[in-house]
Amino acid sequence: MHYVSTRGEAPTLGFAEAMLAGLARDGGLYVPTAWPRFDAETIAGFAGRPYAEVAVEVIRPFVGDAIPQSDLARMTREAYGRFRHPAVAPLVQFGMSDFILELFHGPTLAFKDLAMQLLSRLMDEVLTARGERTTIVVATSGDTGGAAVEAFRGRARVDLFVLFPQGRISDVQRRMMTTVADDNVHTLAIEGTFDDCQAIVKGMFDHHAFRDQVRLSGVNSINWARIVAQVVYYFTAAVALGSPRRKVAFTVPTGNFGDVYAGYVALCMGLPIDRLTVATNVNDILARTIDIQVASNFERLVFDIYRRDGRVVRALMASLAQSRRFALSASALSALRAVFSADRADEEETAATIRTMLRETEQLIDPHTAVGIAVAEKEIRDQSIPMIVLGTAHPAKFPDAVEAASGVRPQLPEWLADLDRRPERVIRMPVDQRAIEHHIVSASRAAHEGAAA
Repeated sequence: MHYVSTRGEAPTLGFAEAMLAGLARDGGLYVPTAWPRFDAETIAGFAGRPYAEVAVEVIRPFVGDAIPQSDLARMTREAYGRFRHPAVAPLVQFGMSDFILELFHGPTLAFKDLAMQLLSRLMDEVLTARGERTTIVVATSGDTGGAAVEAFRGRARVDLFVLFPQGRISDVQRRMMTTVADDNVHTLAIEGTFDDCQAIVKGMFDHHAFRDQVRLSGVNSINWARIVAQVVYYFTAAVALGSPRRKVAFTVPTGNFGDVYAGYVALCMGLPIDRLTVATNVNDILARTIDIQVASNFERLVFDIYRRDGRVVRALMASLAQSRRFALSASALSALRAVFSADRADEEETAATIRTMLRETEQLIDPHTAVGIAVAEKEIRDQSIPMIVLGTAHPAKFPDAVEAASGVRPQLPEWLADLDRRPERVIRMPVDQRAIEHHIVSASRAAHEGAAA
């Protein structure tokens, strides 16, 4: 399997190289040259099997011969053996044909664990085999950073730098990053917004001298290996409800489009998905002009709907660079609407959904999952097709918001009960890419090795 950039001007890479690169050198995102397809018999064969085994089958076509199958199987067992539910990603029914796919049973109580726990092992395997180091820089609005810290802490060949917006994430999210004592983890509180953090990271990837000096890699959802790991739970959920004999639909709370894009990948691989509904509390990203600065993975979808024409994507991105906006053609929007729908839920609707779920089902849910449920309930759909809402985080990650909505304060699991008493390690920095780069160079072992060589 080989990978090409959505902008068409970067070298074609293998799986390992695309994983370590993160973002392509032309600014695009890597995608496979073709979608592997599963027939109905193969998909049906996933039923009843352990999550780690299904992960091997789903991921293997994308890895090719870059990692032996036996090693991939070992890494999936290690990654998902840390989850606190035997099913890893269990389904919980809350309506006649409505289900929550609980993706928060990992070590940091968020769906990001399902990809990050495996990604850290994949990268460690490749780097060890090559005798190399890398420097990972990640921007986070909360959950990605904690998942990355937990997954990469103590890894001998990786230095991790996490940028998060100071004062704009929950205390639980912050402490999951800042209370880790491992020397290879560095948390940077940026005096700006998440978009500022994300723009800085993208700027670092475009600064090729810095990128090469520190051997920069990324684990935001721009990294293809993260996407492919997330594809797995679409298959396990659908098969548990009778796929491929019946279609299923998914509603996905999303901010950066990566999670719902993984559902699109599953569809391209042969999973019979009736509809992918994007649930957001910010923008209806499919019904109007799109700001890719907010939804970077949308570029991968644009590449497909414009028949994988890198020239078109480059032109759209150039328009974005000039005006921060671009418009999709009528035919492109039509192609999107054949698969996707989108709606939003405001703060009042979200709080009402948290209250209703607690009253009617005795389930306490987080605000993001509540957005998904609120949007799913607005969908006009065939009730014979199960609707699966992705439960993206444990409610205890947002205790203030959940308590304000429901009157009940969610508690952290026992193994995290002392989180608010653990000492924090964090450096506060301005929105200044060059200053942040200088700090990273000073602490990156990969940069020091390169200078010594």
